[in-house]
Amino acid sequence: MPTTYLTPLTDPKRSPSAHRLAWLAADTNGIPRGSAFLRLFDKPGQDHLAEVEVHVHPAERRDGVGTALLHAAVEAARQAGRRSLLAQAEADSPGAAFLSERGFRDVLTLIYARLPLTDHEPDDAAWATITERDHPGYRLRSWDGTVPDALAETFAASRRAMDDMPMGETDYGTVVWDVERVRAAARAIADRGELLHTVVAIDTADGTIAGFTELVVPGDGKGDGQHYSTGVLPEHRGRGLGLWMKAEAIRQARERHPDLTALLTDTADANHAMRAINDALGYRPTHRSTEYQLDLPVGRSH
Repeated sequence: MPTTYLTPLTDPKRSPSAHRLAWLAADTNGIPRGSAFLRLFDKPGQDHLAEVEVHVHPAERRDGVGTALLHAAVEAARQAGRRSLLAQAEADSPGAAFLSERGFRDVLTLIYARLPLTDHEPDDAAWATITERDHPGYRLRSWDGTVPDALAETFAASRRAMDDMPMGETDYGTVVWDVERVRAAARAIADRGELLHTVVAIDTADGTIAGFTELVVPGDGKGDGQHYSTGVLPEHRGRGLGLWMKAEAIRQARERHPDLTALLTDTADANHAMRAINDALGYRPTHRSTEYQLDLPVGRSH
């Protein structure tokens, strides 16, 4: 078995909500064999949590490289006081078997789906019909990039719509959103050269945001767009706002970015409401992945 050396690295770019550590595995000649990335969440509500990604070239597998990388990441998470470590692998893949064999348990199934925009005739009329339906007491509004100042507080408050989304047995905690975090998330997307489009439903009685949906598009408007969060506050559910907002996001994307090939989304298997919305809009499931979790013995008080 060839000797493997691990070189620890630190990602110099730290976000307000998390920071990353990394390890590079190489042989005695310095040739890379694999890598691992550990994301440590720092914000209150999630500072018990970390996520790990391990990548090993197929030719280097079955030689202990992945195990060494995972061990380094697990130990770093434990020393950082994290109680839960998450990892994701496609269903029935070698990665899924690798995680299961090392004590990770299956806590959540995600369904990935795709809305094709170029390999068939897109149903623009159907999406327009949905967006044109009247929703008494609500109106739609949208923006690009960072939320307008006048809506910043209510937009941050609307993020609690995600607090009760189905997460299986995942020890995900609660994401605490404020205006600073909302703006930082938008800046991070812009810094990557991508475009963030947001559609919200506004309660006309008081001007507050009742729900939102976010879509991220490549900077050149080509390729696949990716849906981010979609949520409706509990007190506004049952009125079709989720379908309304997401259909409007699709309509705007089609109008403004005609070279997009598809829109992608992923939804928890147990999130029946959002899966029904995706089905109604024409999304086609492509594959499943599994979220795995390792419960860690904490090495120090946190």
